[in-house]
Amino acid sequence: MAAAHDGSNNGSRLEPMLRKLEYWQKFTAEDRAALLALPHVVKTLEHHYYIVREFDRAEFCCVMLSGYAIRHKTVAGGHRQIVSIHMKGDVVDLQSSLLRQADHSVQMLTSGKAAMIPRDEINRIAFERPAIGKAMWTETLVDASIHREWIANVGRRDARTRVSHLLCEFSLRLKVAGLGEQANYELPMNQEQLADATGLTSVHINRTLKALEADGLIERRNPRMIEIRNWRNLADIGDFNSGYLHLDEREPALAE
Repeated sequence: MAAAHDGSNNGSRLEPMLRKLEYWQKFTAEDRAALLALPHVVKTLEHHYYIVREFDRAEFCCVMLSGYAIRHKTVAGGHRQIVSIHMKGDVVDLQSSLLRQADHSVQMLTSGKAAMIPRDEINRIAFERPAIGKAMWTETLVDASIHREWIANVGRRDARTRVSHLLCEFSLRLKVAGLGEQANYELPMNQEQLADATGLTSVHINRTLKALEADGLIERRNPRMIEIRNWRNLADIGDFNSGYLHLDEREPALAE
């Protein structure tokens, strides 16, 4: 279920989008004002709500204001593969501004809020204001980089490495987004969802997390809370190199 209200006169609602895009490209005051003035509708979304379904004709681009969303594909046998996770500030489906038909589903992982911006408005501002267009282009390129890493993770790493890699990615992305500490955070996925993201079973996920705990690499006070006891060792086990996230080399999270 989604409850909506018109956010066109409340530009501050789009500040998470502004902060995220300006991470990639500096804007002028006029650019910032134009971005915050984009017409949009803010929706309150329950967990499991479909923002867009595969093969839908997308008319809006979605900006996450709170909560988490996932992109996923469902194959003929009914199995789901989660291909990415999105959090506050992410412009989830910029490709919808140019590709009318969705080639995957976007679904809420938790409850949260999202700003829905008409695709025509995204196109307009991207071409009228080159700095904003460049930032949006960079956002899609970084999305693609993360997708490639996830493909490598599922296709060529063992279970222990896959799970360790994902835990390291979450720790950095959550810290950069201001949603958690690098070594202590709430994991937004349950074990079934982790299984769908890593190509494993939920039983295998449970066994792998327990093994990481037994080795003193992580600690879990409850199934969702992750405390990384030795970040560098976990990164080594997870074959994790943050280069694919394309973070600013001055990013404080990289100093851990």
